[in-house]
Formats: sequence, structure tokens, C-alpha cells
Amino acid sequence: MANLQVRSIDDQLYVALGRRAKMENRSISQEVISILKKHLSSPVSQHEKNTQNFLELCGTWESEKSSEQIIEEIKQSRRTDSRLKVEF
Repeated sequence: MANLQVRSIDDQLYVALGRRAKMENRSISQEVISILKKHLSSPVSQHEKNTQNFLELCGTWESEKSSEQIIEEIKQSRRTDSRLKVEF
């Protein structure tokens, strides 16, 4: 098996690793290996999952209008206050 040495690790990160290792009844080395295995065995990163969840939440729509028409409608709606019936 290969060996891996990590230098100049942040003190707070090392303490956090120690706490997590203790909670799992592992050494810090065993905990690092466990974290690496868990992260690298996941086919999709958490960032990709978050992106996909966001896109699903937002949804999509289809329109016959051009992007210029949509933008103009948005601008027009911002110029008119329907409560006052006044155009700005």
C-alpha cells in the first residue's frame, strides 16, 4: 500500500479531524482515508448535486417570444406602478 503525508495542515482542521475520528472510533489516519473514500467514490460531487437541485427547483418554460421581447416587457412592467396608474 502507498503512504501519503500531508504537511502544513491548518490547526483547526486537524482538531476537527481529531474530533470526527474520535466520534467514529478511528485514528485520524483512518478517518482521513474514510473521508477520501467516501468523497472519491461518489460519482457526482456535492456541487453538481446542488446545481442539479437548483435547476430542478427553478424549472423552465417555453415561449414564442424572443429574449428581447421578454426583456422589454420586464422593463415596461418596472416603469408602471399599477396601484397608482401612473407611468414613470
